[in-house]
Amino acid sequence: MNRLERVDQLIEGITDWRGKTFADVRNAILEVDKEIVEEWKWMGSPVWSRDGMIAVANAHKGKVKLTFSHGAQLEDPDKLFNAGLGGSTWRAIDFFEGDKINKRALKGLVRAAIEYNQTKLKKNAAPGPRAKASKVKKA
Repeated sequence: MNRLERVDQLIEGITDWRGKTFADVRNAILEVDKEIVEEWKWMGSPVWSRDGMIAVANAHKGKVKLTFSHGAQLEDPDKLFNAGLGGSTWRAIDFFEGDKINKRALKGLVRAAIEYNQTKLKKNAAPGPRAKASKVKKA
């Protein structure tokens, strides 16, 4: 079974409101950018990445949790983050029964996460001043 089939099977196995919510969250994330990669990690969690991890989702009793790996670094103008606010890196959105998903705002967070990953990637790839200085040969 490939990674997409595993995520499909996970969602189909959640027969209450959480299955539909999980599917809606997944679809919103995948609609943002065709280069987003969906993976199956940590013994049963879908993870979405593009130039680094974006988010991981899990269905818990009474909620669907979407955790952004660098959520603390992202602007959240629509105040979607409602969990994990005390941490220095991760931020999460807990979706409860009856919650309406603000897809526009969710997609904005996914775009911001991709931008953060790409900026971080470029920053880590750029040689710093020490690297340049070490290449200079002394006579």
